[in-house]
Amino acid sequence: MVNFELRRDRIVARFRDKKSEWVIEPRYWRNPIIGISVLLILPLFVSSYPHILAMFTTANLYAAIAIPLSLQMLGTGRVNFGPQLYLGIGGYTAALLNLHFGWSPALTLAATITVCAVISLLLSPTTLIAKGLYFSLITLILPLTFMDVTFIWGDIFRGEVGLVGMSALLTFEKVTWNYIAYYYLSLFLMLAYLLFSDRIVRSRFGINLAAINENENVARMMGVNVDHYKVFYYVLPSILTGIVGWFIVHTFRTFAGVTYLPLEFMTKILIIVIVGGRAFLYGAIPGAYLISIVEDSLRGLGPVNYFMFPLVLIALIVFLPRGEGLWGLYHKKRPRDYFPKLHVRRD
Repeated sequence: MVNFELRRDRIVARFRDKKSEWVIEPRYWRNPIIGISVLLILPLFVSSYPHILAMFTTANLYAAIAIPLSLQMLGTGRVNFGPQLYLGIGGYTAALLNLHFGWSPALTLAATITVCAVISLLLSPTTLIAKGLYFSLITLILPLTFMDVTFIWGDIFRGEVGLVGMSALLTFEKVTWNYIAYYYLSLFLMLAYLLFSDRIVRSRFGINLAAINENENVARMMGVNVDHYKVFYYVLPSILTGIVGWFIVHTFRTFAGVTYLPLEFMTKILIIVIVGGRAFLYGAIPGAYLISIVEDSLRGLGPVNYFMFPLVLIALIVFLPRGEGLWGLYHKKRPRDYFPKLHVRRD
């Protein structure tokens, strides 16, 4: 028999040794619902501007990379300076299999997941061996090395111009419909990553991850298998990032390592995490949209953009609340609102 308990902020259902909870207090779900609703109706206001829809689609993909990165930093206690490595691996896997073997997007998705899982599993011991700055340097070098490979084997990877002509996920008669469809697909991908990461952080696994971040030795004494957690939360976010690469290939129908593997792209993703709020999963979304809007707005300035964009990013880091970013501004006005936090050690 199912027993229900009505508490101040939630309803609890118990069946034998299992428990489920439904939050009923508005401060827990009101603002996320409003934010998601705004993102859902956004195309209705900009449907006549394909370039704006493409910019918002890019923002969703930026957030879909930043969210697994935040989860990875939480699960490994290490700052990854090269999340774009698996973006490149996933993108090239999907593109090459589609172009040369005619694999459908469904098959290339399965191949992308498999390849990213195998490679990340092989590299996962670095989370156990390397600490602090050493891990960051290793992850920084790997995507740059992969980019060099795309130039060395240019006949395969087309390092300078990239691969083009891959199969599209969806194709409609009107171009505007394609832009709208890809916006919603990227939005659902990003929200799925957010929901998945949110559930992990709120669960007992999130408690174990927090213990690992605070002190690995204490976590071991508590019975947490630290090594298994580190490996798993290095591999899983890597696969999620690779899926974003697959999505880019079959959305934009082009993929170039010179676009996604350099330091500039890595810096952009890390800035999104910092500007959105390093301590909040939800901060990746406003951070990604802000960076995308700033980047697109400054692009019209021509060559000056290469100087203005870094200056704007530096100003955002300096003037926003340290460590909390845009979400810190929101949190000051609504300190009682609850959102999952990520705490990553600096040592």
